[in-house]
Amino acid sequence: MSENYSDPSGNTEQFRAFVHAPEAAAPAAAPSRLPLIIGAVVVVVLVAVVAWLALG
Repeated sequence: MSENYSDPSGNTEQFRAFVHAPEAAAPAAAPSRLPLIIGAVVVVVLVAVVAWLALG
């Protein structure tokens, strides 16, 4: 740990500043692409099955 670290619970003023400090804005989580991938695989399988039945 660096020597300049100050514990925010060290005194009331530092603790209040720590509690009221805005947190860094986290980047918005991107929505999962898993349903899109699963849907695409299902469509490809269904098209392949229909084509196999139609040509068979």
